[in-house]
Amino acid sequence: MPRLGSAPRWAAAAGRWGCRLLVLLLFLVPGPGGASEITFELPDNAKQCFYEDITQGTKCTLEFQVITGGHYDVDCRLEDPDGNVLYKEMKKQYDSYTFTASKNGTYKFCFSNEFSTFTHKTVYFDFQVGEDPPLFPSENRVSALTQMESACVSIHEALKSVIDYQTHFRLREAQGSRAEDLNTRVAYWSVGEALILLVVSIGQVFLLKSFFSDKRTTTTRVGS
Repeated sequence: MPRLGSAPRWAAAAGRWGCRLLVLLLFLVPGPGGASEITFELPDNAKQCFYEDITQGTKCTLEFQVITGGHYDVDCRLEDPDGNVLYKEMKKQYDSYTFTASKNGTYKFCFSNEFSTFTHKTVYFDFQVGEDPPLFPSENRVSALTQMESACVSIHEALKSVIDYQTHFRLREAQGSRAEDLNTRVAYWSVGEALILLVVSIGQVFLLKSFFSDKRTTTTRVGS
C-alpha cells in the first residue's frame, strides 16, 4: 500500500527538477557572442569594408568564402587601427586567418571585386572575436559542476560544432548547386553548337553537290 503523502512529495520533487531542467535548457539557447557571420552581394568594380572594435590581446579569426560569381575569387585585406596591413590576399576563393589584436581600436577588413568588370560575387564571412563566455560562470562558484551541468556543457559544445558543420555544408551545397546550374547551361550550349554544326555541315554538302552537278539547259522556240 502506498503511503499517503508520497505522491505530493514526488510531485514536488518533479516540479523542482522540472524547474532546474528548464533553467539549464535556457543556458543552451545561443546568446549574443563575439562572432559576426554575414553573407552579402559584392557588385563588379565594387569594394565593401567592415569595422570591428577589438580590445588588445583578443584572439580573432576571419574566415571567408566566395559562394557565387565569376571564378569564385575576391580580394581581401585586413588592417589594424593604425592602417598597418595584417592580411592581404588577391583573388582568393576561400581562406582563414587568425591573429591576436596588438592594440585597442577599430580594425577594418575589406573585400574587393574591383578587378571584375562584368560579374558580381556573393561572399560569406565569419569574424570571430575572442572566446565564447563559459556556460556556467565560475566567479562566485565554490563547488564543482554537477553531473547535469557537465552534461549541459558537453551538449552546448556539441551544438556549436553542429552549427559550424551546418554552415560549411550549406556553403558547399550552394557552390555545388551553382556548379550544377553552370554545368547544365554548358551542356545546353554544347548541344546547340552541335546542332548548328550539323546544319552547317549538311548545307555545305548540298552546296558542294550543286557545284559539281550537271545542269541541263533547254531551248524553246518562240513563234513559228
